[in-house]
Amino acid sequence: MDEFIRLDGVTFSYEDEAESIPALKNLSLSIGRGEYVAVLGHNGSGKSTFAKLLNMILEPTEGTIYIDGEDIGREDFTEDDLYRIRRKVGMVFQNPDNQLVATQVEEDVAFGPENLGLPREELQRRVDDALARVGMSEFKDRSPHHLSGGQKQRVAIAGVIAMEPACIVLDEATAMLDPQGRKEVMRTVEELHRDRGITVIHITHYMEEAIRADRVVVINDGELFLDGAPDEVFSHVEELRSVGLEAPQPLELIWELRRAGVDVREVGVSGEACLSVLKDLLSAKK
Repeated sequence: MDEFIRLDGVTFSYEDEAESIPALKNLSLSIGRGEYVAVLGHNGSGKSTFAKLLNMILEPTEGTIYIDGEDIGREDFTEDDLYRIRRKVGMVFQNPDNQLVATQVEEDVAFGPENLGLPREELQRRVDDALARVGMSEFKDRSPHHLSGGQKQRVAIAGVIAMEPACIVLDEATAMLDPQGRKEVMRTVEELHRDRGITVIHITHYMEEAIRADRVVVINDGELFLDGAPDEVFSHVEELRSVGLEAPQPLELIWELRRAGVDVREVGVSGEACLSVLKDLLSAKK
């Protein structure tokens, strides 16, 4: 897979008057173009810092970050270069209200691409396409602030995809939503990944969201802790518990059965796989 993002020995520290507080420590990681990566970690683990570094909201204290093969920390990096990188890597934040800037949905989605100086026809095409992609075309004349949380977040995503980025970083973008809103946003993100090949980096604390990714990365206290396919990462139940995380419920159940001495075969992360194992166990008891 073609590499799109690479971090080489990246460290970031927050400075206060008394001390330097490291949020990321010597983190090295590569993400392929078109990959869907879920990033997990307990509160304060450094995962949001990681997200902000990719969009150049923050700059690393040490180490190098490459976006699409380009060193984004080089000395001759200009403001024009910054805008160009941010067009490649779009960011969706936890609170959609922080990204809504206009009084009408259509105007809000147009805000970013309009600043690129696009011709009127191209601007309208992008806005219409972005709203259709997130299922919000019928709300284009509404005020964003009168929408539900899930609808607001979909408008925020539309504003990002109207910029036509190669990558979308979601920094706990479903954390403030109810279950229906979370479902709407996840469906939108997965369709963008599947249909357009957009690289997705989804920072979340919901395990049922993480299992849908191609790959799961776990950051603990600023360091890379686990990295692999969901089945592989979530098989490390004890290790995840040791850093304040839990595996998805099906794997937690299988792990508890094994700990109790029950001979249970390997199982994937899905509820269907777990149900199959339980059925086999019950059938064997008859």
